[in-house]
Amino acid sequence: MDQNKPTPKKYKDAGREDRLKAALKANMGRRKAQTKARTQADNSAGNSGQQATQDKD
Repeated sequence: MDQNKPTPKKYKDAGREDRLKAALKANMGRRKAQTKARTQADNSAGNSGQQATQDKD
């Protein structure tokens, strides 16, 4: 009889919430890494661009 008994919704939701938390944490980590990489790329590109304009003057 226990096999046909539906699982309580709160237990099912707890697993879903754990999966969502893990997915959100992974997503935020990726977004932070992308932002950091873009900032570093902009800084290195910006520095070389500034040097080129300073050389022309």
